[in-house]
This record gives sequence, C-alpha cells and structure tokens, in this order.
Amino acid sequence: MNPEEISQRLELLRIEHRDLDSAIIALGEQGVPDQLQMARMKKRKLRLRDEIAWCEDQLVPDIIA
Repeated sequence: MNPEEISQRLELLRIEHRDLDSAIIALGEQGVPDQLQMARMKKRKLRLRDEIAWCEDQLVPDIIA
C-alpha cells in the first residue's frame, strides 16, 4: 500500500471507530443492554484501534536518534 492508500484507509478506520463508540454508548443507555452485542462491539473497536495504530506507524518513519 502506498502512503495515499494508507491515509484513506486510516480515515475510514477512524470513522468506523467513532461510529462504534457512539453505538456502544447508545446501547449502554438502554434499560437492559445486550451484553453479548456490546462485548462484540468493544472487541471490534479494539481491533480497529490496533489497525489504526499500524496505519499510523506506516505513515511515520522510524527515526533513530
């Protein structure tokens, strides 16, 4: 993947991460939230965070001082 493709992917991942965060909050505000669904959403959010970190690492070169 070239830097432009990584940047585009990064933006999509961030949007999905924000959407999941909103969905988790909305689900938690229900009277009796579905714990299984909430756990799945939180796991997905963690995977997105890891992929976001990977994309960011690809865009910022390692500089050894």
